[in-house]
Amino acid sequence: MNESQIVEREFASTVMAVPPLARRSNLSLDVDANQKLIRHIEAGGVRTLLYGGNANFYHVAVSEYRDLLDMLAESAASTTRVIPAIGPDFGKMLDQARILAQTSYRTAMVLPLSGFTTPAGVEAGLTRIADTAGMPLTLYIKSEDYVDVDTLARLVERGTLIAVKYAIVRQNPANDPYLRRLLESVSPARVISGMGERPALTHVRDFGLAAWTTGSGCIASHAVTGLLAAAKQGRDAEAQRIYDAFMPLETLRDNISLIRVLHDAVTFSGIADMGSILPLLSETPVEHHAAVAQAARELLEFERKFAGNVSA
Repeated sequence: MNESQIVEREFASTVMAVPPLARRSNLSLDVDANQKLIRHIEAGGVRTLLYGGNANFYHVAVSEYRDLLDMLAESAASTTRVIPAIGPDFGKMLDQARILAQTSYRTAMVLPLSGFTTPAGVEAGLTRIADTAGMPLTLYIKSEDYVDVDTLARLVERGTLIAVKYAIVRQNPANDPYLRRLLESVSPARVISGMGERPALTHVRDFGLAAWTTGSGCIASHAVTGLLAAAKQGRDAEAQRIYDAFMPLETLRDNISLIRVLHDAVTFSGIADMGSILPLLSETPVEHHAAVAQAARELLEFERKFAGNVSA
């Protein structure tokens, strides 16, 4: 695992993969399967792994947290940054922050919490969590109600936050007054689009965000790295061609379940067996298995052809 201090330019250098987490039938961590997936992702040039919603960190026991952190740190290459999630509630974050303080991690992402929060409470709580963990945090924003732009900008300026994962869904991602106001106070180099490939091109090209988080890119890591390069270099036709290859699986994820479909898609692809998903979630409904398997295999085939063209 990359244990160096994080610098701002790092966020724009790679897409941020958000992998599922492999578990055995008894829900224990499957080290071998997780390592297989990590190696596949790293092979495509992705250098940041964010273990959050897709890994179902919402339901990870605090008693398992240190073992999980150690496994991920030991499984990633020395050039790969690993960002674990914490929370979403304050009590769980506080316990996890105390564990993080004993590790070599450089940031952790705060999972979003709906209800029972106020912007002032979020500001005070995240400040305390960052101090306890001894590291700046990455904040996952899914709602305008969670924290206002002024508070968010203040947290970045103070160093409580090192980055923002922006994931407020808009019918038209180009029309986003909140994001435009945010970027007046926070450098776009510290803001990562947090909703997969669907709004990624708009966010990177029109708003100048550093990069984006990817679930489907865990299957097609060469392709998603190529998509980032094409988007940043203005090769619009190539970017659109790669983008279109991601949409069938992304559409299934949007329509059924972002987390559950990706978990099962990785298994169906044959890259690694993700095994059982941690409750309180469950597998993708059986009636959707064939469609998910087809989309996953088609994306992997696209990935293999793309990787072959890159190396040729």
